[in-house]
Amino acid sequence: MNVTASKLYDYFQCPHRVWRDIYGPQEEKSHETNPFVELLWEKGVLREKMVVKSLGRLLDLCFGDNEERFRKALEAMKTGSPLIYHGYICWENLAGEPDLLRKNDDGTYFPIDIKSGRGMEGVDEAEGEVGKPKKHYAAQLALYAEILIQLGFASKHIGEIFDIDSKEVIYDLDLPMGVKNKQSWWQMYQDVKNETALLVENKRKNDPALRGVCKLCPWYGSCKKWCVDREDLSTEFSLGRSKRDTLQQDLNISTVGELGRIDIPSLLEQKAKDKEFLSGLAASSLGTLKKRAQVLHSTKRPIVYSPISFPQKPYELYFDIEDDPTQGFVYLHGVYERFQGKARFLPFVAKNNTPEAEKQAWKEFWQYIHSLPKDGYSSYYYSKHERTTYRRMQQQYPDVASVEEVEQFFDPTHAVDLYYDCILKNTDWPLYSYSLKEIAQYLGFNWRDKTPSGALSIQWFNEYLEDKDPAKLHRIIEYNEDDCKATMVIKDYLTQPIKE
Repeated sequence: MNVTASKLYDYFQCPHRVWRDIYGPQEEKSHETNPFVELLWEKGVLREKMVVKSLGRLLDLCFGDNEERFRKALEAMKTGSPLIYHGYICWENLAGEPDLLRKNDDGTYFPIDIKSGRGMEGVDEAEGEVGKPKKHYAAQLALYAEILIQLGFASKHIGEIFDIDSKEVIYDLDLPMGVKNKQSWWQMYQDVKNETALLVENKRKNDPALRGVCKLCPWYGSCKKWCVDREDLSTEFSLGRSKRDTLQQDLNISTVGELGRIDIPSLLEQKAKDKEFLSGLAASSLGTLKKRAQVLHSTKRPIVYSPISFPQKPYELYFDIEDDPTQGFVYLHGVYERFQGKARFLPFVAKNNTPEAEKQAWKEFWQYIHSLPKDGYSSYYYSKHERTTYRRMQQQYPDVASVEEVEQFFDPTHAVDLYYDCILKNTDWPLYSYSLKEIAQYLGFNWRDKTPSGALSIQWFNEYLEDKDPAKLHRIIEYNEDDCKATMVIKDYLTQPIKE
């Protein structure tokens, strides 16, 4: 069994999936493709075709079995083909299929992958932040580079990402990963490759862990049952695999119930003597983990730790957007307005995926905001996505809203991020997730759609673009309205007096 680029990607998403895909209980694996994952794949294929078409002449090695394609790739590199598309390359237990192999002036080759995301993460053009390489991109390019070096067609640890902005981003894999982290990207790849090889060969087995990203995985139901049945530490909200493994190793505990009974003062005494003990877990983190464990396992009811005060304004706006990250496109701005005991929903919709339609919908949203009394409204939203997206849109459409207008709209004196400002800072819940849907449903709110999800909304919008079926647009708007209502339900709950 080979270590491949896709297995390295899986390792970064979830180290357990590498093992479970091969040796796990296959009858528990869902064979229904997640619609959002399918959409991402389709968009990636279309993106790749567009890029390849723009490159002109190249040698296409997409067809045939791997043995035949490997032979043709070797022949092509030996004869100096300038650009090779989907050449299959392998060496010992490593195998890969870089989107492109480009010939250098000295006759060597370097790998290029075409991606539907940005070539760097942490890019902030407004702040001048150039970002840094993405780990999974770096590891995949490193795999190709190592194979090419072993085959005698490369000499450098280097590759390139052709990203969503059509930028050719060079990955120098010998550079350190960060200012503080002096490990090189190449060394990181070697560590991940070796760990992946052990899992692929069944020489090492790891356990499932419950995380937010799991919902897109075909093993989600299987792994969630495994974790819940065992009261695994990772079922606690935001605990995750890394902290779970540290707690298991250093404290020899494996359940949420045990975590709720830890003696923090004695652990801090031991931690003061041994810096490696509970590495990465400070006193405040241990306190949070213990409280959440008690709420999840013992108390089994929500806790609001101190009264929360909200802005007192005549108009209350419960606000949510729908956007397609595969296109970088916002297609709906929804506002559920409450004023003097009456409520109404206002959707501002882009009915085509054109810049003009996106701009017009956003313009209509701002016209509505400007129609409200100045300082006469408060707005509520769930997480930072809306604010981040509006800052990006301001750069894209500066004639619609100024920087000052966007910042004023999100001013914390009248705008409340319920997730970060209230839920995370001041509450705990007997839930595995603190998402909008999990909490609102716990409080008794139900979406009208039987399968509500942001991922499905994106799918519905893309289908609507194809067939213009008004029922699909209605479904999108109704789903967004329910998201806004759910935000209101949570805010109203947090307004209630604290129950002892």
